[in-house]
Amino acid sequence: MTFDAVIIGGSYAGMTAGLQLARARRRVLVVDAGEPRNRFATHSHGFLTQDGTPPAEIAAEGRSQLMEYATVEWRSGRVESVTGAADDFSLALADGRTVKARRVILATGVSDELPDVPGLAEQWGRNVFHCPYCHGYELGGTGIGVLASSELSLHHGLMLPDWGETTLFLNDVFEPDADQLAQLEARATRVERGAVECLAGREGSSAGVEIVMRDGRVFALSGLFVAPRIRLGPLATRIGCALEETPMGEVVKTDAMQASSIPGIFACGDVARAAGSVTFAVADGAMAGVAAHRSLMFGL
Repeated sequence: MTFDAVIIGGSYAGMTAGLQLARARRRVLVVDAGEPRNRFATHSHGFLTQDGTPPAEIAAEGRSQLMEYATVEWRSGRVESVTGAADDFSLALADGRTVKARRVILATGVSDELPDVPGLAEQWGRNVFHCPYCHGYELGGTGIGVLASSELSLHHGLMLPDWGETTLFLNDVFEPDADQLAQLEARATRVERGAVECLAGREGSSAGVEIVMRDGRVFALSGLFVAPRIRLGPLATRIGCALEETPMGEVVKTDAMQASSIPGIFACGDVARAAGSVTFAVADGAMAGVAAHRSLMFGL
């Protein structure tokens, strides 16, 4: 059997793409490895009707609704390769099976390359974040930190005062020039120089984090922001889609309809945009699903 579309990745973007195709009565297969990018976060914010809901609950409800459509199948696993061309793609799965598809939607997401600071990974998604719109409001307006990972962290340092008192920890990563220091001063962002030794969680799951400096100073924070590099999984590169360099790292290049450089392959969600959120993923997934369906009706 040939599926109308195989969706690689079953998180928010992938499921939303599948929903559009399912409602068009198309046969859809979702292949999902079960590793959503926001699996470390305790709550999701900024997504209308689901503000404050744990991400896993949003995803579980989405999957339950998607699987109500009789034309949708779900397989847990990974896709190792995609070969062929539009209307005749072959997808090799890690379990040795092969499936055929007329269209492919790449919704694999990305992984985050975090700064090599002891204790940071353990706090990621709990007290250490990357998106102020997703997590800034809950920090109570005081004690917000930015850990520099590159000069891009200056942007965080200039944004976050809208959410509370902010300190930029340079961590010997870069030194702001005079103009940048003036911008930080205008935003009332404090600057702390020196290397960070480690991070430590404070008492309680939501009580914030401590930054321990190499010189012994300790800063208690309600939360810490960092701008990680994003890393595509090997499949996106292996398929051969054109990539686009962004300040955060490479993503799959798409047009306004989420079409990649390869006819018949669409990409959506974090794999195709530098700054991700559940809201953006859902929007991108809806566009990819609609565009894939239109291409099935009217051609590429």
